[in-house]
Amino acid sequence: MLQSLASLGRARTFGGPLLQSLSSSTSSVRRRCLSGQSAAAHGEQTPSYSYVVVGAGSAGCVLANRLSEDSHESVLLLEAGPKDQLLGSVRLSWKIHMPAALTYNLCDDKFNWYYHTEAQVHMDNRVLYWPRGRVWGGSSSLNAMVYIRGHAEDYNRWHREGAEGWDYQHCLPYFRKAQGHELGENRYRGGSGPLKVSRGKTDHPLHKAFIEAGQQAGYPFTDDMNGYQQEGLGWMDMTIHKGKRWSSASAYLRPVLGRPNLKAEVRCLTTRILFDGRRAVGVEYTQRGQKKRVFAEKEVILSGGAINSPQLLMLSGVGNADELGQHGISVVQHLPGVGSNLQDHLELYVQQQCTQPITLYKAQKPFHMVKIGLEWFTMFTGYGATAHMESGGFIRSRPGVTHPDIEFHFLPSQVIDHGRVAPKIEAYQVHVGPMRSTSVGYLKLKSANPLDHPVLQPNYLSTDMDVWEFRESVKLSREIFAQKAFDPFRGAEVLPGPSVQSDAEIDAFVRRKADSAYHPSCTCKMGSPSDPMAVVDPSTRVLGVDGLRVVDASIMPSIVSGNLNAPTIMMAEKAADIIKGRPALVDSGVPQKKKQPK
Repeated sequence: MLQSLASLGRARTFGGPLLQSLSSSTSSVRRRCLSGQSAAAHGEQTPSYSYVVVGAGSAGCVLANRLSEDSHESVLLLEAGPKDQLLGSVRLSWKIHMPAALTYNLCDDKFNWYYHTEAQVHMDNRVLYWPRGRVWGGSSSLNAMVYIRGHAEDYNRWHREGAEGWDYQHCLPYFRKAQGHELGENRYRGGSGPLKVSRGKTDHPLHKAFIEAGQQAGYPFTDDMNGYQQEGLGWMDMTIHKGKRWSSASAYLRPVLGRPNLKAEVRCLTTRILFDGRRAVGVEYTQRGQKKRVFAEKEVILSGGAINSPQLLMLSGVGNADELGQHGISVVQHLPGVGSNLQDHLELYVQQQCTQPITLYKAQKPFHMVKIGLEWFTMFTGYGATAHMESGGFIRSRPGVTHPDIEFHFLPSQVIDHGRVAPKIEAYQVHVGPMRSTSVGYLKLKSANPLDHPVLQPNYLSTDMDVWEFRESVKLSREIFAQKAFDPFRGAEVLPGPSVQSDAEIDAFVRRKADSAYHPSCTCKMGSPSDPMAVVDPSTRVLGVDGLRVVDASIMPSIVSGNLNAPTIMMAEKAADIIKGRPALVDSGVPQKKKQPK
């Protein structure tokens, strides 16, 4: 029950069916026949909604909520996985909702697409594991609940890369709109939004030692890494509320399921977008072995995430024409950027044995797990009520870097194989890795069968700069662990280990042990229509077709300097205003500290 305590993950899923029409008061849900199609041949009618949103993950739940605020519009939300609660109970679905149980769902494919990459030639030909959420809430129902926005410069860079209107002053208001921080509202934080966020508050001596050691190593303390100053070490924000995971489904979807103009469906797979010429008019999907269709009178919106959204576009004839032809798929629109520009964060663990029995090692023994579970089941408190990644931070790898490019997550425990193997010793660790990798990959269809996972090629460590930054990440982590604050706790180094000292030895360790931080993104790049590799414009509309948008982490022009769940929710909030034709929120001149000399 508590063998979890580690690992990271962020994103969303897709798929969907229909039930009957919504309430009789919702006049916008109508039925019509498909002439010339098999449905019409059997006299069947096809339901129609204003918007069909494919994917009930971090972005899809936001869109379902915001678009259904208008009672004159009808929304259908389609999800490939199940609901995030069994019989409406948080306790019966404890593997999702107990924060400390996060790695349970990394061990099988019940709520998880369970993807794997191609063999990585620059990582000893290893095949890397990519968990992605397939459940209400998507990867926000599987991740480590770390709430990180990235740096202001990430969004200013997006604007320069062609995502006009997505600079920091236009994004910050949507971060605030989404957020309900327990510390209340200020210039950077939101206090009343649906996404509940709490601040790390543990008294654990190892967390305190990590933050103190960072200062001893010359790094500042930051009191809010999502605020004025990202750089430094401090307490993490977490999407945990009253001891429970607060996913996008908890924040946005379940509270509005009673709306008569919103229908949310589960356990179905969207197989293609339906086009009338170049206009998207609906989707086709399977549910319980049956093929079904639904129309969108205004728009189809893909929110399947950085893997599923480009896959569905390609299956539907939107992508690189030559590659689609190889699979016998008729081309609707040639967009070579679909599936390109794949970016992710790699990370590794620097582990140190602890000389005192204060890590989470004992907490993961059966007797203690039962005690922890009982406390959480009865009061939602105790060791089960946190993911234990309560401290961390951001630093720069070298002078001259404009804003932090290395991220730390500290954990008072040992993680083995994504947390799927129980810890062996009393140990603590830091998850560390570069935030703006120069290695870029792609995904392609394996076949025209929607059930086949696509080919995932991230091209990890394919540039000299990425190798150098990882080497520095190891050295800088060791520097922090060597500070006086850890003297009472420091035992032998576990990883990389005392035998790993030279640059060549560190590089070899990185190739053997680095793994995905579960942040795939950028595969349907947002950009100017004049950019030949752009897939959507700054209004999130798919280029070259009508009635079709993509809203999820796939449309990031480039990866942000941090975790992806908070930015994805922000993007969906902003996109909802765009879709509804509302004026963009803006906070001009908001101050942001870029540099902090070491």
